This record gives sequence, structure tokens and C-alpha cells, in this order.
Amino acid sequence: MVALEIERKFLLKNNNWREYVQSSTLIRQGYLAPLDTSSVRVRVEGERANINIKSATIGITRLEYEYDIPLSDALEMLDKLCRQPQVHKTRHRIAVEEHVWEIDEFFAENEGLIVAEIELSCESESFERPEWLAEEVSEDPRYYNVNLIKHPYKNW
Repeated sequence: MVALEIERKFLLKNNNWREYVQSSTLIRQGYLAPLDTSSVRVRVEGERANINIKSATIGITRLEYEYDIPLSDALEMLDKLCRQPQVHKTRHRIAVEEHVWEIDEFFAENEGLIVAEIELSCESESFERPEWLAEEVSEDPRYYNVNLIKHPYKNW
């Protein structure tokens, strides 16, 4: 079975989403030497850690493989192997009907950037668009986390 991620990204038009947040988690993630065909990410999310390999294609559908790793290994990789700067963000989760929106509020080098993401089971899947959504940026590579280490939001 091919592992596919189907994800759409949106900007937010206001802060009304904050009143619906059900959970939030601090995330620190770094990238190991990105290649032309894929990126390899190390992420610490709360007390959990994983390594993720994702195809470097633009669009809402990409190959994605993710594996849990020991937290101590992830922290060592982030400190010693990953490129700088790293991505620091708080991920907020909001359930809207049968979907969960993940709102990433970035800080450090990407302070001020807030992006909403939704994962879908197929590209044509319908979903409710909350009133706080603004324009879709799924096809804009600037908003990909792997690109935020090369071109941080503060430099746009």
C-alpha cells in the first residue's frame, strides 16, 4: 500500500479560530539534508518523536512515511544533525464536523505565520470551510515547512 498524504493549507482571516481550540502541542522539527526528490524530517511533538520522509512534490497529494523514534534520539538529531534554523510552532487542533483542522502558529524565525491544514482521504473529498479560513495556499511552496528553514517567514 502506498502511503499518501492529502493535505490542504489555508491562511486565516482572523483569530476567531482560537475560541474553538481543543488541544495544543509545542512542536520542534528539523530537516536532515533535503534532497530534490524528498525531505527527511525529525519532529518532537510534546513527549513523542518521529522521523518522516515526504516526497518533494508541490500539491495537495504527496508520498509520506512516518515512524516513531525514541525521544532522546530525536533530540540528539535535532541538536547535532539537522539544518538550521529549525521550525518551532504550536499546533492547535479544532474538530469541525468529521475533520480535524490543525492550526500551526509559528514562532522564532517564522514568527507571525499561522496556517490551517486539513488532511483528507481523497483530493475530491468535501469539507466544511470554517468562517475563519482565508485563501488556500496548498500550491504555494513558501508555506511548506521544509522551505521555511531555507526562507523563513521573517524574510518574506
